[in-house]
Amino acid sequence: MSLEIYFFENEITYTGNELRPHWISEQTKAFSSSLVSFLGPCDVSTNEMVDVEDKIEGEFIKARQMIHFIAEWFQDSLPLAVTKQRLFIASFCDLLNQELGKDNLHTVVREGNDLYVSKSGEKRKLSVSIVTASSVSCLFHFGVNIEPAGAPIAAIGITELGLNPSILAKKMLSLWQKEEKEISKSICKVLPR
Repeated sequence: MSLEIYFFENEITYTGNELRPHWISEQTKAFSSSLVSFLGPCDVSTNEMVDVEDKIEGEFIKARQMIHFIAEWFQDSLPLAVTKQRLFIASFCDLLNQELGKDNLHTVVREGNDLYVSKSGEKRKLSVSIVTASSVSCLFHFGVNIEPAGAPIAAIGITELGLNPSILAKKMLSLWQKEEKEISKSICKVLPR
């Protein structure tokens, strides 16, 4: 149940089409549960939306530049994948607040599977995320604004917070690989009752 991690140095535009079985394998030539990250624009049209509620409302996702995380888990159920999504986002929220430090005027908060940044009573959205299931796996996308230009709502990006997106992405990949390893150990080390 190990998790492979990869950071793609080349820029990739996330359109929603990447959230499909074996997309990661096509990029890495590895066939295992994996988590990848890359930087690039986000341009998800209504037709590519996986969230049925958002699709009905005619929503879309757009940003000039984001940190993208895509995971594919081959052994998980959809409820477990959604639980992992929430834990991943909570962990990223913790990482951001640590990086920002106690003296920073910004506070990052998690509401469900979304992150927001509050400053002087103003709240702006920092991220988007979705989990879905295919016939062979569960898939996860988490996008964090770097430059939110084009976003259809009040948004903020990592650049405004003064943080380095590549460093954040690589730290999160390592943190999550460690988390998954510890989860696997916890499953395997207990005596049956």
